[in-house]
Amino acid sequence: MNFNLSQIPVRTSQPRNNGVTMVMDKGLSINEVHNFMSVAGEHADIIKLGFGTSFVTPNLREKIKAYQSYNVPVYFGGTLFEAFLIRNQFQDFISICKDYGLTHVEVSDGSITIPHTEKCGYIEKLTQHFTVLSEVGSKDAAHIIPPYKWIELMRAELEAGSTYVIAEAREAGNVGIYRGSGEVREGLVQEILTQIPEEKILWEAPQKGQQLYFLELIGCNVNLGNIAPNEVIPLEAMRIGLRGDTFNLYLNK
Repeated sequence: MNFNLSQIPVRTSQPRNNGVTMVMDKGLSINEVHNFMSVAGEHADIIKLGFGTSFVTPNLREKIKAYQSYNVPVYFGGTLFEAFLIRNQFQDFISICKDYGLTHVEVSDGSITIPHTEKCGYIEKLTQHFTVLSEVGSKDAAHIIPPYKWIELMRAELEAGSTYVIAEAREAGNVGIYRGSGEVREGLVQEILTQIPEEKILWEAPQKGQQLYFLELIGCNVNLGNIAPNEVIPLEAMRIGLRGDTFNLYLNK
């Protein structure tokens, strides 16, 4: 940090197991990757190449290597996994991830329907090669999953080998654990936390109000995802009480 301030909460240090910030890259250029990482690299823990953007991104291999040069893991968005799966190309997906030197993968079923035992089977197979993040929740706002089911699904996916379970929100933050307005489904979140360890959950929280909710509920070392590259530094400031929204959280009065 650039100067000394008392009453700053202790953040975990990289490589982090909790307090993770997962960044969604929806199309940065290679030069933008270097510019972004030069500023926010010590606060960006995992990079997701959003949904299926990897398929159309030019110089993809070079871009992945650019991120990896900063020792930050990169993975393809879960929608790409689903695109391979629905085309019966699961083994191709594994081969491509290995070919691009990825260490992490996401398993999701937000756009297609997969029997949950089958989804857990894919998780088990992928953990033989990668660190797995699995996403729970639907991208369909009309598909409301009751809290007990979220807990059941998350627990099963962790038991299958997922390192983190991701609570679905999309890049807009308006489905899954949120209402269409972006408001947190607080009862759902709090019920999940009675059964699933908070350090194993990565909450997708693209909106500032959503980030604030989880910082106040869990603390500065909550795992947050789908953060836009230009929001990583503002989020880190908010994590440690240096933004108006959290200014009084850690002060002794």
